[in-house]
Amino acid sequence: MRTTWLISLTLCGLAFGQAPAPAPAPPAGANTPAAAATPAPTTKPEEPVITIKTPCEDPAKKDEMCETVVTRDQFEKLAEALQPGMSPPIKIRLANALANLTAMSKEAEKRGLDKQPRFQENMRFARMQILSQQLTASLQQDSQNVPDAEIEKYYNDNKTNYDEANLLRLYVPVNKQVEAKATPVKAAVKKSPADEKEENEAHEKAAKAAMQKTADLLRARAAKGENFDVLEKEAYLAAGLKGNPPSTKMEKVRVNTLPPAHKVAFSLKPGEVTPVINDPSGNYVYKMVSKQTLPLDAVKAEIKNWVASQRFRDAMQQYRGTTQLNEAYFGMPPKPKPVPGKPGSQPEEESVEPD
Repeated sequence: MRTTWLISLTLCGLAFGQAPAPAPAPPAGANTPAAAATPAPTTKPEEPVITIKTPCEDPAKKDEMCETVVTRDQFEKLAEALQPGMSPPIKIRLANALANLTAMSKEAEKRGLDKQPRFQENMRFARMQILSQQLTASLQQDSQNVPDAEIEKYYNDNKTNYDEANLLRLYVPVNKQVEAKATPVKAAVKKSPADEKEENEAHEKAAKAAMQKTADLLRARAAKGENFDVLEKEAYLAAGLKGNPPSTKMEKVRVNTLPPAHKVAFSLKPGEVTPVINDPSGNYVYKMVSKQTLPLDAVKAEIKNWVASQRFRDAMQQYRGTTQLNEAYFGMPPKPKPVPGKPGSQPEEESVEPD
C-alpha cells in the first residue's frame, strides 16, 4: 500500500481551485492532529478542511500568496482512492504532503514538464500499475463472496481436516550425551583428522542406536498403559539430559498442525499408540486420548477464508503474463545447447531478435 500511496500522490492533479486572496487566520486548533484527522461531526461535505498557501502564478500578484482550498468531500474522496479506510495519522501525512505537491506540480506545469516524453512514459506506466492494483483489489473483494453451499461442500469433502484430538506425546532425544574420556598425558597419541572424524562418527552412531533402543522399550511400556510423564523423564535420564522434559499433553490438536510423519497419530483409536516415529529432531510416540470432528458452524469462517484465498489465487493466475527476453539486449548468458541423447536435454527456445 505504501508504494501505491506514493505513486498516486505524484499523480494527483489537485485541481481544487485557486483564489488570489490573502489567507485568513485559521481557526484555533485547525493545525492540530486531531482537527486534521477527524472532521467534526458538524463539518459539511462542501466545507474546507485544508487550506494550502502557495505563491500566486499571476505575474501581477507575484508577491502575493494564493490559496488552494480542499473541501472535506474532496479530501475524503482522495484519501479513500489512495488507501481505503485510511487511518487518521496517514490522513495527517497526506494533508501535509498536499502543500508541497500542489506547489511543485504547478511549477512543473509552468515549466512544461508535463509535456515532455519522460512524463508521458511515467504516466503510462503508473496508469498500468494503478489499474493492476485496482483489479487486484476488485478480485480480492469478489473472492469473498463464497456461498454457504460451497462452504458446506468443502467441509463434507474435507471433514478429516476438522478432526480435533487430545493426545499424549512421548519425546525421546535422538542422541545420548556422551562424556569425553580423559586420556593420560603420557599415553596421548596425536590422531589424524581422518581418524578423529571416524571415531566421532562411531560415537554418534552408537549414541543414536542407544536412544533408539530406549525409544523402543519406552514405546512398549507406553502401549501397556504406563504414565507418559514418567516415561519421558526416564528418556531424558537415559539421554544424559538434566533439564525438564516438555509436557506430554497435547490438547485440541488439529491434524494439519502436526508434521507430515506425525499425522499417523490421527488414525489411532482412543488408547492406541503409534510406532516410534523417527525424525532429525527426536523419536516420538503418540497416544490417542480422545477425538472429535468439529461441527461446521465452528469452522465456517475458517473454511470461507480458505476458499476465498483459493478463489483469489485462481483468479489472479488468469492474468499472469509471461515474458520472452532478447538475451543479447539484456546481457543474459546464452542457454546451453542441447546434447543429443542426454537425458533432460531440451531444445533451445528461440529468442526475440532485435529490430
